[in-house]
Amino acid sequence: MRYLHTMIRVSDPDATIRFFALLGLEQVRRIDNEGGRFSLIFLAAPGDEGRAEVELTHNWDPEIYTGGRNFGHLAYRVDNIYETCQRLMDAGITINRPPRDGHMAFVKTPDGISIELLQDGALPPAEPWASMPNVGSW
Repeated sequence: MRYLHTMIRVSDPDATIRFFALLGLEQVRRIDNEGGRFSLIFLAAPGDEGRAEVELTHNWDPEIYTGGRNFGHLAYRVDNIYETCQRLMDAGITINRPPRDGHMAFVKTPDGISIELLQDGALPPAEPWASMPNVGSW
């Protein structure tokens, strides 16, 4: 048995693809099903194609999705958590749980799915992150 992907339902695939692109994920394939009125869009980090993907399911008929926090979260290891969080903030993404410890942060996708960012190795606590408060839920 091997892990293939995690599926999340999205209301705006373009916004969600842009969000994941900021984390370094790229679209690896897409299936548009006219009869079923849905699209499946698979994203992966370079080198993880076919091994560890995120499947975005977009139902063409409008739906409101709630309970993203009930899902839990997706976790990604990053080379530099401070640079990653700064890039996200510069793009208008809220850092819900800043990397005060130099190790862990949380952000959310446009549909409210929590994303945990984990530092590869350890970085010492640094400002402005060490003093930043939590924002909303994560």
